[in-house]
Amino acid sequence: MSIQLWRGKSAITIALTLLILLLVAWPSSSWAVEKARLRVDDYKIAAELTPHMHQISARVKVKFTALQDLSVATFELHNALRVTKVLDANNQPLSAERVTQDSTIRVPLPSGLAKDASTTLTFEYEGQLETVEESPVPGLKLAYVGDDTSYLLYAGRWFPVTGYGFNRFTSTISLTVPAHMVAIGSGKETVSDSAASKKPNSSGLPNKTFTFVSDKPSFPGTIVAGVFQEYKSDEAGIELHVFFKPTHQKLGAEYATTAIQEFTYYITLYGVPLSSKLNVVEIPDDTVASSWAPGIAAISGHTITEKVNYRLLANTIAHQWWGVSVSPASKDDWWLGDGFARYSEAMYVENAAGAAGLEEAVKDMSVGSLAYDTVPLSSASRLDLFSQEFQSLVTDKGAMILHMLRWVMGEDKFLKTMRSFATHFAGKSASTDEFRTIAEQNYGDQLTWFFSQWLDSTGAPEFKVKYTVYRLGSNKGFRVTGEIAQDLDLFRMPVDLKIDTDGKTEDKRIEVVGTNSPFTVETFGRPRRIAVDPDHHVLTNSVDVKLRASIMRGQALVQQGDLPGALTEFNKALDINKNSSLAHYRIADVFFLQRNYQAAANAYRESLNGDGEPRWTEVWSRIQLGKIFDITGQRERAVNEYRQAVQTNDNTFGALDEARRYLQKAYAREKPKNG
Repeated sequence: MSIQLWRGKSAITIALTLLILLLVAWPSSSWAVEKARLRVDDYKIAAELTPHMHQISARVKVKFTALQDLSVATFELHNALRVTKVLDANNQPLSAERVTQDSTIRVPLPSGLAKDASTTLTFEYEGQLETVEESPVPGLKLAYVGDDTSYLLYAGRWFPVTGYGFNRFTSTISLTVPAHMVAIGSGKETVSDSAASKKPNSSGLPNKTFTFVSDKPSFPGTIVAGVFQEYKSDEAGIELHVFFKPTHQKLGAEYATTAIQEFTYYITLYGVPLSSKLNVVEIPDDTVASSWAPGIAAISGHTITEKVNYRLLANTIAHQWWGVSVSPASKDDWWLGDGFARYSEAMYVENAAGAAGLEEAVKDMSVGSLAYDTVPLSSASRLDLFSQEFQSLVTDKGAMILHMLRWVMGEDKFLKTMRSFATHFAGKSASTDEFRTIAEQNYGDQLTWFFSQWLDSTGAPEFKVKYTVYRLGSNKGFRVTGEIAQDLDLFRMPVDLKIDTDGKTEDKRIEVVGTNSPFTVETFGRPRRIAVDPDHHVLTNSVDVKLRASIMRGQALVQQGDLPGALTEFNKALDINKNSSLAHYRIADVFFLQRNYQAAANAYRESLNGDGEPRWTEVWSRIQLGKIFDITGQRERAVNEYRQAVQTNDNTFGALDEARRYLQKAYAREKPKNG
């Protein structure tokens, strides 16, 4: 099962992809109660994989400290894993209760544990990690053991965890795998050559043991093992390793170059991270699009193409600072990780693609910010951690807050704030108040009005401008008198005005306060047009944002399997713009998934006859029509559509490659897969 509908990805889908991958980067809300009760300090993990049987067996020693008097210690553990033994610090057996509803293990402590006291528990367990059914996150496979590639993501709770995302810890993880495999993990790596590590496994094949030691408290726990082609680089003092499957080995050098560029760019912004080593590793397509851990940026195989998906890679690498190094102190502070990584991605886009690239990224973030604008960001803990509402807030609105803060503070003060925050809280958790304190110190004034407006409230302005032009006299120019109107009574933000004249373009920054803000501007040339916030410094609502937000909500529902709900959202987008090629295309996709081919063909044709935005809807509508004709046994008509697709010369998302492939061989729909 893949969580992506990767074919024909729009910028909105890229944004949704990032939301979904971040959705599983953190734990379920069931832990919220336990976080105040105990703190894990260290793990000693010894695990062995038997890939052809999808089997894992493990022994884990957990050292933890009570944050209040404890009678029961609770940990999360993947439901497919069966605990066979629990021992106390004196190696005496303890009972354990499995609660499958929230993937937890409850261990009663017969003598209790006083506040601030520490102890250890040792867990022994085994099980098969093969399907998605018993995943701690319904519908997402986060831990898998198999012959080609095994992945044990921290979010998969393949070892007993508590306080995921808040509770920083050290660890020593030893993983025994068949000798032909390589394992990639966090921390200092050693490979055992001892006789014990070479003993045969249950298949009679030799084994190898990889040990990863993380002595800086963070969030290690993700391991990937398999057969990879490795590409190494030590450019710019960075120890970079790219582990790709053999089918992608020729792309290793280009991805290494991009990763180094992104890594060094972030160093110039935020300083040196906890480690200068980075492993870029390929993970299978049946899990998330990307994942991160200390020293690891994992991306799925279908995102690895000749044209480097540098936005996805930049976001994943940015978590080495925002997540690995600086982590949120509470659920309400979640945006300090995911939102900061999202805006770091946008800043790298600006660095690589200029102002136009940043503008496109800001449009994506604006849509995400307002797609589920239900509660204030400062109250995000009211929402379920795995809801799209929560992720929309912490990721995109969090990123937009940074974008607007950059405008308010100015470039130098903003960059100084980001670097100071990254440096001061390196290796620590941080709160929003602590970030605000650093921002105010660098700004030189209180920013309560700013943070209160964007953290404690919902909504965004929709600017409307009206004005009158007066001639000042012969050769004296013109005066423009007008006002900016919007419907948020408490709104306050500096806003840029751009006045196009028949001569020089004039810019003026004004304070918009309340629902009506008057302004006066004098120009030499006759004003022809006035644009409010032309460079998108402020989160605003608009017809385009509303349309794209409906489409984004629809795509999220498609990912969840709610196709009727998705159609409702896509039709809302058509209510906003009946000529939207993108809305028609998404409706067609739903019909195609439902195998309603006539309705799908009609909708793809509506997309072709629409506004043509985005441009890729043309080439992909042609390809999809070709597939429909192939499925219905009309090969000549299918070939005609594929040829027209090729004639667009638009290779967005590999469109031309796909069209040429089906010109050679007719498209055949895959049979549904189980598991």
